[in-house]
Amino acid sequence: MFTRRGLFKALGLSVAGGLGLGGYAFGAEPMLRLRVQRYQITPMGWPAGLQLRIAAIADIHAGEPTMSAWHIRRIVEATNALNADLIVLLGDYVAGHKFVTRQLSSPEWAGILGGLRAPLGVHAILGNHDWWDDYGAQARGAGPTIAGEALKDVGIALYENKSVRLQKDGQGFWLTGLGDQLALIPKAGRNKCNRLCGVDDLPGALAQVTDDAPVILLAHEPDIFPNVPKRVSLTLSGHTHGGQVRLFGYSPMAPSRYRNRYAYGHVVEDDRHLVVSGGLGCSIIPVRLGVPPEIVHITIGGRHDGVA
Repeated sequence: MFTRRGLFKALGLSVAGGLGLGGYAFGAEPMLRLRVQRYQITPMGWPAGLQLRIAAIADIHAGEPTMSAWHIRRIVEATNALNADLIVLLGDYVAGHKFVTRQLSSPEWAGILGGLRAPLGVHAILGNHDWWDDYGAQARGAGPTIAGEALKDVGIALYENKSVRLQKDGQGFWLTGLGDQLALIPKAGRNKCNRLCGVDDLPGALAQVTDDAPVILLAHEPDIFPNVPKRVSLTLSGHTHGGQVRLFGYSPMAPSRYRNRYAYGHVVEDDRHLVVSGGLGCSIIPVRLGVPPEIVHITIGGRHDGVA
């Protein structure tokens, strides 16, 4: 029999459970958890004998309490421990939300990221918040950005619509970094856009590729993927944070015009490969549930089925 006492007990348990889940989403998962998400991919046409290990860091959003200097050092140490051939940074280094008890300056977070080490170097692109929070760049409608200069000051290569040829074990490949697709706020400074404008130029970036070696594309927002040609072996993106809340493989609030299609993980369309990182920090509100902060480790080559 369902009694009044039983009703109050059930309500109490529901409230306690909700508070516990909320506390986990606000505190434990954003600040305490850190995982390595691994993928093994062999895109069509990838050169036999070339195996490439990439560690990807996305969406740090530096600022206390969720992303303190201590936390960034922890990420750097964990990334270096993966012994990847190269490390890529996929943008959004600044906080980008109001729930910050202390901002980390660009020299502070960049100085910590300067401790990243890989045989083929550390390579970075910028994200939308690195542009949006830079009032000088918005007023000019162009870079350089504070975040970008901070990265270069610590020896990290910055890519904006740029392709560079790298080599491992005598075999070449191209790394292409795309300018941000949402960089400029409407009608800010000299910018006359009526909506968010990008500084991206995918055709121009790929025009710098001068041979048949495979291409890896770094693009902060995954929404570029439908326009990426098959010439690109793999696209690496961040931005979505996996929706920050992801339950049963679904992200209800992914910041993409394609919604859950490119919210998270390894996506294959028309033999083209995309990996979207769940990222490390928080945007808008400091909540993560079902998509803990992650460093992505991708091994390319060594298998021929094209999937992880």
